[in-house]
Amino acid sequence: MDSRPLLIANFKMFLAEPEVATYLNRLKPLVFATEGRAIVIAPAFTSLRTAAILTERSQIQVAAQDVHPEPEGAFTGSVSARMLASVGCRYVLVGHSERRQGAGEDDALVARKLRAALSAGLIPVLCVGEKLEERRGGRAAEVVARQLEAALAGLSSPGQRPLAVAYEPVWAIGTGETATVEQVGEMHRRIRGWVESIFPGEPGAGVRVLYGGSVTPANAAGLLVTPAVNGLLVGGASRDAEQFAAICNTPLA
Repeated sequence: MDSRPLLIANFKMFLAEPEVATYLNRLKPLVFATEGRAIVIAPAFTSLRTAAILTERSQIQVAAQDVHPEPEGAFTGSVSARMLASVGCRYVLVGHSERRQGAGEDDALVARKLRAALSAGLIPVLCVGEKLEERRGGRAAEVVARQLEAALAGLSSPGQRPLAVAYEPVWAIGTGETATVEQVGEMHRRIRGWVESIFPGEPGAGVRVLYGGSVTPANAAGLLVTPAVNGLLVGGASRDAEQFAAICNTPLA
């Protein structure tokens, strides 16, 4: 099981294919000596194949930002997990807050997408997190527990079907406001406990729990040394190759 910190650059709907190529040609020499970290970029669908080709024989892997829950069918504009795997994807985000909020994805749909990814041999990165009003109302833990249970209940051991969880408090995404180290540490410990209750023993311990929400080179070190934080899901800062490289090269001690 891969225990290296997992660092994911989520480009969202930014960077067209030529820009992704330029980005990767700048990023690769900046992180070529990085050891002990798993580095992943998640460009738009249109750039996935180019990204996979440009990252061959490097330590950088490719993720998709979304996936359709069905293996095939009359779903115009959608992309299946098998298609993603065929162009070189290794990871896929599922349940990102911008999909839950902007596209109306509920827990049941997120669970279906996660299973579709696993069936195609992809590593799903399950995104969970509470809104500001839910945190202010004291329901943050309840919301995250519900999202985890809905997505993971009934799955077989992730030892054979690896996955990761990304905690991304909705109120800290793209706002410049990062959860405090104490808030992150508390929620990550809770998530670790919930995951290990669903997958007891070593399988649950192998699930990496990432933090996402206004991550920058300035706060990456404090987040990465926080107990129970196994990596970062980076949004805005990841679209600059130098900034993302600085995050990837952050000392872990």
